[in-house]
Amino acid sequence: MKAVIVYYSLEGNTKDTAEKIAAITGADLLQIEPQKEYPKEGGKKFVWGGKAVVFGEKPALQPYHLDLDAYDTVMIGTPVWASSFAPPIRTFLSENEIKGENVGFFACEMANGAEKCFEKMRKFAGVDSVKAQLVLIDPLKKSSKENEEKIRRFCEEMAK
Repeated sequence: MKAVIVYYSLEGNTKDTAEKIAAITGADLLQIEPQKEYPKEGGKKFVWGGKAVVFGEKPALQPYHLDLDAYDTVMIGTPVWASSFAPPIRTFLSENEIKGENVGFFACEMANGAEKCFEKMRKFAGVDSVKAQLVLIDPLKKSSKENEEKIRRFCEEMAK
């Protein structure tokens, strides 16, 4: 399995999860970053992030290089914003065609909305099906053996 993990992380939860998945699977990592950062705390974080999701914004990204044709497995990670995926992921998906059957999604959320997020992301990416999905609730603050087990199961599903 030649795998890549593409992710956006605002507060570090998705980054931590991506790194744990990469440690287990040996996947390459690509952290995408917008050219203009989103606020990380306070009410501005929710206002700007929510507005960006509702209006379907596609922020310009920092330059990156990725040849998706070199991979047979693609995993995409995002924080959940307003029951959707983060706008930098929207930009990435609009710039890249995700092909194949080995596609996995993972998301970190504060409360809920990941299932809607995954469905929106699947439709936006034009992916017929997703091999595995992983949802963690605030994993940096709520680290647990249960989360580690969820990550392990996600990796096993992706490797099948």
